[in-house]
Amino acid sequence: MSEERIREIKIEKIQKLRDQGIQPYPERWERTHTPQQAARLEPAVAGVRVCGRIVSRRDFGKLTFFDLQDVNGRIQCSLQRDGIGKESYTAFIKLVDVGDFVGIEGETYHTKIGQLTVRGASWQLLGKMLRPMPEKFHAISDREIRYRRRYLDLITDEQSRARFRLRRDFIRALRQGLEEADFDEVETPVLQTKPSGALATPFETHHAALDMPVYLRIAPETYLKRCVVAGFDRVYEFARVFRNEGMDPSHLQDFTMLEYYASYWNYIDNMDFTEKLLSTVIEQCTGSLQVPHAAGEIDFSGPWPRRSLLELIEQSTGIAVESCPDADSLRSALEAAGIHIDGAPKLGRGALIDQLYKKTVRPSITQPTFITSHPVDLSPLARRNDDEPTISDRFQLVIHGWEVINAYSELVDPIDQRQRLEEQAKLNAEGDDEAMMMDEDYLLAMEHGMPPISGWGMGIDRIVALLCGAENLRDVVLFPLLKPEEGSAIDDAILEAGEEAPAIEGAEA
Repeated sequence: MSEERIREIKIEKIQKLRDQGIQPYPERWERTHTPQQAARLEPAVAGVRVCGRIVSRRDFGKLTFFDLQDVNGRIQCSLQRDGIGKESYTAFIKLVDVGDFVGIEGETYHTKIGQLTVRGASWQLLGKMLRPMPEKFHAISDREIRYRRRYLDLITDEQSRARFRLRRDFIRALRQGLEEADFDEVETPVLQTKPSGALATPFETHHAALDMPVYLRIAPETYLKRCVVAGFDRVYEFARVFRNEGMDPSHLQDFTMLEYYASYWNYIDNMDFTEKLLSTVIEQCTGSLQVPHAAGEIDFSGPWPRRSLLELIEQSTGIAVESCPDADSLRSALEAAGIHIDGAPKLGRGALIDQLYKKTVRPSITQPTFITSHPVDLSPLARRNDDEPTISDRFQLVIHGWEVINAYSELVDPIDQRQRLEEQAKLNAEGDDEAMMMDEDYLLAMEHGMPPISGWGMGIDRIVALLCGAENLRDVVLFPLLKPEEGSAIDDAILEAGEEAPAIEGAEA
């Protein structure tokens, strides 16, 4: 039977329900328990009112069993003709289908096989589904359909529901951990006049009322630091950020990032706190510090290694980056080593180092590792190291070849910051779309004084994907951006793990 014919039959059932005085889309339902809570009850509990979507049903003449489900759990319910009356039972059997939302009031009991069940004394339809459930309620195997119709994926696949429960619990635990460490949660603008806070290509749009270009933020960094200028000691934000760059299984153009900044810390303090925070949160959410993954178990037990970026590059490629003081000399070294970097002629020295590291070093890092000692021109917002002025006080946390955290001892010297932004603005004017623009308003805030600061940004999608073993970030994002369904299918590079990004990626937070 075609889907359209099934829809017509269900619409006919809606009219039959109304003819019998049954509202197919009622105003509300007062419940006493969710399916998950009801499933934990003892037998012989009366007055249980539970509701959810019917996801399976078994009819045995005068007795019907069915499962009610929401994203957190399910409970078996039963209706018996002798218990609710012939008319009510017939209406349920004839007019209620798998996929409909239903409320049940009754008493808990154990079936002959020992399964806790709610024996319904009455039922109420709470929402009629017009479409059929997908493929007899088997989990959807087509990845594109799962992304486009996430609601069906979540209805049919317990593994998918578990991923999004883990994401929810992880964010909740992070927030609790930060609050216990005296951080304040704040909100900063999504629309900005200057895209800053990372080396990335922004999305540009137009503000009609003000008749000016504005950008979707690539990071909340400079506004969070304004909060520090204002006197906030420690601040954080779960921020939706946007970067107009390549797409692959480990990159999204809009994603969720947690950023925080702590006054009076340096990057060493920050590394210590990061390892403690994440170890605690991961064990709390998963029950272990050893997390299974398709590429091999990830061990978060620590201590996590701390390795120099430049040393790792030299070990991997033979190139001593310190001996290449500018972009031209580094390009020559790359050519001599036979290493090709896409777009190299337009990239500045910092971007070249970033791409070299991502191509030759990062993919080989599997266990949680702190990468330190980044060159200053790769870190325009990070503080210079006091002993080695060409190196920034910065670290990244890399797991399974993915950058999960980017962190600094922040640059609080407004004169040094102006010089670096001038260099970035020059690179931007010469065609490096990922270089930063000059931001006079931020420099003005800095000139009002900043204490020592360390902070970081963490990709929530990436760390959650690692914790639940997903190879594609879209598996842990409820509604990822896709091309319109009318037209071509999703590019294979977006779907398949292990593909390179079609465009040059920016420095991630």
